[in-house]
Amino acid sequence: MKNNMKIAYFINQYPKVSHSFIRREINALERQGIEIGRYALRTDASELVDEGDKAELKKTRYLLKQPFWIFIQVCFLQFVKGPFRFFRALMIAIKMGWNSDRGIARHFFYFLEACLLKEWLCKSNTSHVHAHFGTNSAAVVMLSKLLGGPPYSFTVHGPEEFDKPEFISLGEKIKHAAFVVAISSFGKSQLFRWIPHELWHKVKIVHCGLEKAFYDFDMQQVRQNRKMVCVGRLCEQKGQLLLVEAAVRLAGEGEDFQLVLAGDGPMRTEIEGLIKDHDIGSKITITGWISSDRVREELLDSTALVLPSFAEGLPVVIMEAMALGRPVVTTYIAGIPELVVPNENGWLVPAGSIEALITTIRELLYAPDKDIQRLGEHARHRVIERHNIDTEAEKLVRLFAADEV
Repeated sequence: MKNNMKIAYFINQYPKVSHSFIRREINALERQGIEIGRYALRTDASELVDEGDKAELKKTRYLLKQPFWIFIQVCFLQFVKGPFRFFRALMIAIKMGWNSDRGIARHFFYFLEACLLKEWLCKSNTSHVHAHFGTNSAAVVMLSKLLGGPPYSFTVHGPEEFDKPEFISLGEKIKHAAFVVAISSFGKSQLFRWIPHELWHKVKIVHCGLEKAFYDFDMQQVRQNRKMVCVGRLCEQKGQLLLVEAAVRLAGEGEDFQLVLAGDGPMRTEIEGLIKDHDIGSKITITGWISSDRVREELLDSTALVLPSFAEGLPVVIMEAMALGRPVVTTYIAGIPELVVPNENGWLVPAGSIEALITTIRELLYAPDKDIQRLGEHARHRVIERHNIDTEAEKLVRLFAADEV
C-alpha cells in the first residue's frame, strides 16, 4: 500500500438510512490508514436517525448543492483542457442515454456532474474513486475518468443492476473501470453475463461486512418468544405484502405471534391498508425508519428475522441477524443461499410461495429453545467467518493499491 494513497467514494445518495454498509466500509478503510474523501449527488438529512450517518453528513461534499452556473463553468473548462477527451466522453454519454430508459437529457446532466466531480477529484489529488451501485453513480465516475480524472471502480449490489443491465450500459462501465466489485458469487456470475471473457478478471468479490463492535458480546440463551422481525425498505422487492398475508392466515388459524416490520418506504400505505382491512394491527407493528442501534435491539428481542424477498443482492440485515445469533427465514434467491444454509443456520423458502412461507413460519414458531439456540450459534459463526468488515476492507486496499502500480 502506498502511504500517499487517497481514495474518494462517490454515491448517488449518502448518507442514507439503508446505506449503513457503505459507512462501515469507509470507516474500516480509514482504520487501515487510507484517506477517504466523500462525495455524493445529494442526501435527505431529514430521514437520518443514526448518529453515525449524521456525522457522515458533515464530511460529505454534494454536487447538487452547487449553483447551475458552476456546472456550465467547469464544463467549458474541461473543453478547454482537453477537447478530444471532452467530445469522446460526451459522445459516450449520449450513446448511453440513447440506449437507456432515462434518455439523453438525463445523461447530459450526468456528463455535467462528471465535469465538476473530475475537477474536485483532481484538485484534491485523489488517486482513485470508488462508487457504490452500477447505476448513475457509476456513470458519473466513468465519465469523470474519460474526462481525465482518476481511475475508478464500483460495487454492484443488485437487484436493480441485474434487472436492466443494457439500459444502464453496465458492460461499458466495466470496460473502462480498473475493477468492479461483486458482493457475492451470484453477483459475480451476473456480471460475467454482460462482459466479454477477456474482461472477467476485472470482477472481484468483496463482501459487505459488519464491525466487531456490532456482535462482540457473549451470546445469551435465545428464548422462543414467538416474535419475528422483518427489516428492510417497504417496497415490492422485499415481499412484505406476502408476509402480511401469511400473518393474516396464521392469525386466522389461532397462532400467537408478534411481527415487527422495521423500515419505511413507498409501499407503507398499502401495507398499512392490508393490515387494517384484516384487523391484524394487534399482531403487526411498523416502526418506520430506525437507527442501527434500534435495529440491533429489535433483532435481539426477537426469535428470528423473516425476510421473504422477491429480488436481492445479499441483504446486510441477514448478516446482522445472524451475527446476533438469530436464525433467518428467507428465500432461495441471488446470493442468499451462499450465507443461509437450511437446517444449519436458518430456513430457505421459494420466493413468492405463501404456502411455503406459512409452513416455515409455523415451524419456526413451534421450534424449541434448543433448536433456535443451535441454529443461532451456527448462524453467528458463519457470518463472523465470512463478513468481517476489516477483512473485507483489506481486500479493497489491495485492489486500490494494485491500481496505482
